[in-house]
Amino acid sequence: MAARRHGTRPPQALRMSVELPLWRALTGYRILTLVYTGCLVALSYRQYAHPLGAAAYMGVLTVWMALTWRCTTSAERCTRRFLVADLGFAIGGILLTLVVDTHARIMDGGPTLPSIWTAGAVLGFAIKGGWRWAAVASTVVAVANLVERQELARDTIHNVVLVWVASVGLGYVVEVARSSERTLARALQIEAATRERERLARDIHDSVLQVLAMVQRRGAEIGGEAGELGRMAGEQEVALRALVAGGLVSPPGIRLGGTASGVPHQAGEGAGAVPPAGAAPAGDDGGPCDVRALLAPYAGAGVTFSEPGAPVALPPAAAAELAAAVSAALDNVRVHAGPGAHAWILVEDEPHAVLVTVRDDGPGIPEGRLADAEREGRLGVALSIRGRLRDLGGGAEWISVPGQGTEVELTVPKGTAPEGGRRGKAGA
Repeated sequence: MAARRHGTRPPQALRMSVELPLWRALTGYRILTLVYTGCLVALSYRQYAHPLGAAAYMGVLTVWMALTWRCTTSAERCTRRFLVADLGFAIGGILLTLVVDTHARIMDGGPTLPSIWTAGAVLGFAIKGGWRWAAVASTVVAVANLVERQELARDTIHNVVLVWVASVGLGYVVEVARSSERTLARALQIEAATRERERLARDIHDSVLQVLAMVQRRGAEIGGEAGELGRMAGEQEVALRALVAGGLVSPPGIRLGGTASGVPHQAGEGAGAVPPAGAAPAGDDGGPCDVRALLAPYAGAGVTFSEPGAPVALPPAAAAELAAAVSAALDNVRVHAGPGAHAWILVEDEPHAVLVTVRDDGPGIPEGRLADAEREGRLGVALSIRGRLRDLGGGAEWISVPGQGTEVELTVPKGTAPEGGRRGKAGA
């Protein structure tokens, strides 16, 4: 459901992009070499011992090519049966040369009836089945050529080795390309699944985990049966956090609910709810929306909002994600900076990006605490803030000195949307 909501689809398995041009090249090679072979036979027609036999073979080969040329245009059409039959035409033509040509021409190194067309049959095996198929097919052709020549002549051995090396080399390259593209397809599938998992985890963090944390905290304050309910809610929160984090188990000593763990500036632990992604109001024409309109409601007694005089436009989905990240940052201030802390929101409209700074006068973040919190499965910063902006192609940076407050800089490139698939560099 989330994939449909954000307009994304799981990537399909990649088709072999390297094979199509190879098959096209093979088809062209077979056609051109057929024309070349026909010219050779025509020019040497009177020199054959049985010229009608040579002409008959060329006629049959031409009909075969006319009927089967489409078989080498794709891997699906090129079947094993076709490859064997095609190789049979090549071997038959080589051996038929013993009958239709003179012994003197054969001993002088005259071309066989199929000539260089034979290599096309071998290359078909290489592209279809890799270097092993190519080695078998080229070996069969080598044996046929040696039988036709009836001796180990230098030019014959040279041609045989050339065909063998070329076909085996091409087959090996095709196998490597297939393996690389399978790896790439798998990596893209894993990346898509990871991004979808992060979106789901972010939604869970912004809703379910906040409610569980609030129930645990209020239950502990009320006591009695409510306290027991709060304890159960806290246990479920920890279990759900571990699941969202990928199965990580929280180490001993972390308190249930997380709101009293002493982790400053982790989004989503407060009572305030983060607006759902995609809730940004678009203009009347469905165009970009003004980020100022989304962030202005956060202003209040403890929050000062500063904005430029002109509209700050972003695509609706990107504006909604940015507003949700700001809300998560303000939750940090409410929960971890103390009831007397004050926050400031500053919106800046840069030429190529929108920059929103959330600053507070709280106690600040101890060095390394954010990384520790993420390892413990507390993913407020990793998902509700950093993950949102990364999906937009932007980033988030934390500037904090213990005892002097914290500043969070949120950057979103203009013209981006969550489904754009571009990655930004998140701050530490």
